[in-house]
Amino acid sequence: MGVFGTGLYSGDFAMDLRSTISAVVRLPFDGDKLANILCESEPRAANEPGDEDHNTFWLVVADQFAKRSIVCDSVRDKALEIIESGADIAVHQKLGMNPSDLRKRQRVLIELRGRITAPAVDRSPKPVLKKPQALLMDIGDVFAYPTFGGRCINAYAASRELDRQGTGTPAWKQDGWAAMVIVDHGRAFDFLAWYRPLTISKAMVRKPTLEELRDVALWRLAHAGTCSPLHFRRMEFESIGALPVDNDKLRRSFPAAIVPGTRAAVSDISICNGISVAPYVPEVMMPRPGEPLNFKRGRPYPTILSISEILSS
Repeated sequence: MGVFGTGLYSGDFAMDLRSTISAVVRLPFDGDKLANILCESEPRAANEPGDEDHNTFWLVVADQFAKRSIVCDSVRDKALEIIESGADIAVHQKLGMNPSDLRKRQRVLIELRGRITAPAVDRSPKPVLKKPQALLMDIGDVFAYPTFGGRCINAYAASRELDRQGTGTPAWKQDGWAAMVIVDHGRAFDFLAWYRPLTISKAMVRKPTLEELRDVALWRLAHAGTCSPLHFRRMEFESIGALPVDNDKLRRSFPAAIVPGTRAAVSDISICNGISVAPYVPEVMMPRPGEPLNFKRGRPYPTILSISEILSS
């Protein structure tokens, strides 16, 4: 949370939560159900008053629901309790906010109180999903995709040329290939599609064939992600066949890592965030099975030595 930010959306958590809410409110549920889903997506912030983001969670949800004319008494009442008790001001004071900014924050809360207690505006019905999102990729589907220094195309960018890592960095330009196998997929709350890919660990010079992938020496289990038709096209996935993934072998190979991708689906985290490979992804993040784990760059990915370890005989 931004300690010195006086606005409701000054911190990263609030901004990320607003994006999550935008995805969740597309579900065809009432306010109480939507609130429960949001609480499940951020259990610590929602349920632990001692968490730094607790107040922000309820204030942002209440604000977004009010702006979208979503009625949920429990959300409104929780936000009003936080405002009227002075809990939010107390947290910001504890974090070091100066008196002038505390007064500005108080004005923000007064404005918020007015919004969430005002009669709901009769708006046109919010756009919701009429049916579950289509599953664009099936378990066992194998795709090759272009890379630049191991980095896949950023599907959030409108074109390759606009895909830059930061100011002054060169535009994305293909110099290799990676490949992935979809090993799991599903729909969160029966509506929001997600996928879990298993990728090769290091980019290849040319596009691999299905047979060549059987000889790749190290595979990395990536995080689950979403994939809209637009992102599928932008990442330039090319189908190169299918492999018979055995679910039992998969779960034996990754006993703690194969979990539903609900969080990715709720937060609409694209699959493009997790399928880059070495050299962009440090090799220390993809240790071979049995090697010591190095957490200096974050939590290492689980790996297997051969794709055959998860395939049917």
